[in-house]
Amino acid sequence: MKDIIISGGWIMLPILLCSVIALAIILERFWNLRRSRVFPASLLSDLNSYVHSGKLEQKHIDRLRKSSPAGEIMAAALDHRDRKREIMKEAVQDTGRHVVHDLERFLNTLGTIAGITPLLGLLGTVIGMINVFAAIINYGVGDPSKLASGISQALITTAAGLTVAIPAYAFFRYFQGRVSAYVVDIERMAISLIETMERQPQAGSGR
Repeated sequence: MKDIIISGGWIMLPILLCSVIALAIILERFWNLRRSRVFPASLLSDLNSYVHSGKLEQKHIDRLRKSSPAGEIMAAALDHRDRKREIMKEAVQDTGRHVVHDLERFLNTLGTIAGITPLLGLLGTVIGMINVFAAIINYGVGDPSKLASGISQALITTAAGLTVAIPAYAFFRYFQGRVSAYVVDIERMAISLIETMERQPQAGSGR
């Protein structure tokens, strides 16, 4: 492996750096985009308890806000439970934008890595071919060993760039899809909560 990296030349350094960053982002997003973290098992039961008990207090809302991304949005709706539906929806949307931004953290970086690593590999290919032609000019085509270094660099950097880019792009799209699915589920939950509170005007009596 060390010999392969050396054969690829200096262009392998940014490709390797991109691979390390991509792997770190993938692991971090897998951990923080777990469904159990975004939608804790107790979230629905806590919401039903708070809304139907008639004894909703600020400490309950604060606890809900800190529990999960979905809980943060539900807490925004509960903060404005005594207001009109439009105000509650606006509060949910404002909070939702911040939550979605957090859910999409580092995804732009992962997408950038998926885009630039093939270009780095292509740059390595170009450099390798330049070295091949330089060897031809200096030594002619009679000695293949003089051409091997440039050809090796061209092939190795191309393969390395694609090896990093393909999984990076696949996980980038996967996490984007997961976030989009979460957003739809959170929207449904928020709408259901708002409608429930409209039918339960007594839910705000604990203030």
